[in-house]
Amino acid sequence: MQGKTCSEINIGDTADFSKTVSEFDIYGFAGITGDMNPAHIDKLYASKTVFKKRIAHGILSVGFVSKVIGTQLPGPGAIYLKQSCQFLKPVYIGDTVTAIVEVTCKDSKKNKVWLRTYCINQMGSIVMDGEAIISPIKENQ
Repeated sequence: MQGKTCSEINIGDTADFSKTVSEFDIYGFAGITGDMNPAHIDKLYASKTVFKKRIAHGILSVGFVSKVIGTQLPGPGAIYLKQSCQFLKPVYIGDTVTAIVEVTCKDSKKNKVWLRTYCINQMGSIVMDGEAIISPIKENQ
């Protein structure tokens, strides 16, 4: 399976992925990355924060965006060059996060595509907003 080339990608194209964040996801991410911040893994500690309960690692939402880029738009073979993001709201255990990628610009000569990357929760609130630059597979690859 191959992803799309620059010529197959159009401004306005979108793709998305949804996942309900579980306790397992948070512990798994903490274990893989070593980020054991108690705001994510300690109920008692988290209860004393502004959020009042454990929150998912913000970068987990960016991981959902990466899933869309690597499997859908542009898909397999794409190279992630840059990601900027702003975390706007917390993601809690049980929240359903939808990562959305939208093509905003492309430069076929440089084989680069700019994407708006954002995540919403089940209430439609934006929890992460950002931009990515990617390099899709080359023509005739």
